[in-house]
Amino acid sequence: MAFYTENQRAVQERFDSRPLADSVEQAIVADTIDPEMHQPFLESRDFFFLSTVNAEGEPTVSYKGGDVGLVTVVDPTTVAFPIYDGNGMFLSVGNLEATAKFGMLFIDFETPNRIRVQATTRSTSADDELMERYPGALLIVRATVTRVFLNCARYIHKHDRVEQSPYVPDAQTGEQPYPSWKRIDLVQDALRPDDQGKAEEAGGVITMEDYGAKLAAGQS
Repeated sequence: MAFYTENQRAVQERFDSRPLADSVEQAIVADTIDPEMHQPFLESRDFFFLSTVNAEGEPTVSYKGGDVGLVTVVDPTTVAFPIYDGNGMFLSVGNLEATAKFGMLFIDFETPNRIRVQATTRSTSADDELMERYPGALLIVRATVTRVFLNCARYIHKHDRVEQSPYVPDAQTGEQPYPSWKRIDLVQDALRPDDQGKAEEAGGVITMEDYGAKLAAGQS
């Protein structure tokens, strides 16, 4: 399958960049994960951006965070990553099960550096053997890599890491603090059974306005 689509080619022609685009593809685009160039970077990240498309063609992008090693390179053509507790919408997982194809963007804001991965979902399973590697995970997504490439980092703003999110599941038990949004009064009756009644233990039920104030103060 060609790397560039007809529409992308048309834009390249418009800006007289087709020869350059061909050179860039030849230089950086691969269909397997290089164990020296790509794998160490991918497995050293504790977050990435996941792009998926639903059955109607509508895209969404999700931030996926966790501990270092959030993504496992199973072999040169296979990656896997966990799905942790969220807001119950399961937009990304639903899209993966509907259309399979997705993109991943890995960024190091401190160096800076970045790598893109395009892949096709094989499975979204709670029975995957990698569940043991990710305590607290609900599912493991396993996928076949179709493209991987380094990406110019010149427009990445350099940032210093302050601290890891306290909500990253414990590496041994998978436990994590109870999030503020699950304390909002409007969602109490809709919480999953294992979350029912925990709002009081976590400090009490709050309003949407209270939650907005917490977010503005950097509390989640």
